[in-house]
Amino acid sequence: MAKRFDALLFDAGGVFVVPDPLTTGMVLEPFGGTTSLGALVRCHYAGMAAIDEATASQAAGSIDQISWISYRQAYAREAGVPANKIDKAAEALLKVFSAFLWRFPLHESVAGLWRLHLLGVRIGIVSNASGQIERTLANENVCQVGDGSGVPVLIVTDSHVVGVAKPEPQIFDEAIAVMNVPRDRIAYIGDSFVNDVGGARNANLHPLLLDPYGFHLDKDCERIESLHELVRFVS
Repeated sequence: MAKRFDALLFDAGGVFVVPDPLTTGMVLEPFGGTTSLGALVRCHYAGMAAIDEATASQAAGSIDQISWISYRQAYAREAGVPANKIDKAAEALLKVFSAFLWRFPLHESVAGLWRLHLLGVRIGIVSNASGQIERTLANENVCQVGDGSGVPVLIVTDSHVVGVAKPEPQIFDEAIAVMNVPRDRIAYIGDSFVNDVGGARNANLHPLLLDPYGFHLDKDCERIESLHELVRFVS
């Protein structure tokens, strides 16, 4: 296969970090939910599929413009909470949800990122966040700009810091400039069809939807199940 991309931009949430399953499992266990870390990671992707669908049904422009109750309900449902306890479980999840809950690292994604870095690919992060994501990624040894214990990347863009959020294309401008390659040679990888695929298309980047559990099979975009699949696109 011919090399397709010279640079890769990534979302952070759902790609490298997810809501801490130790916390969510503790919250959901009294309602009959699982405490399995692996199962609770999967719950995040069920939640993202649900909020994408809710955003489309409400004709909203971004998943951040609507209530995340559909995410929390789908998360609880996927965790095995019985139907008659879903609403109460979703309310309990709301009490622990904040930007700082998104701190559980996905080590398989980090391993894939290291492989891409060692191939010499230009890499950056563009995330809708609350001003904390660059520090979170560094603290969890995922990545950082410059020296550190994670993968070196060229830029980490946080929507709160730059004042614009996906799917608006302007959030990508600084990262694209730093990549210093044509837009059609840059892929953007995220786990939301509305925000990430939509944002990449708005910015004339190539979207790749990270869909490790097949919750987005009906979406009209290219999907990957793992960051390791990207190696064949850049080498």
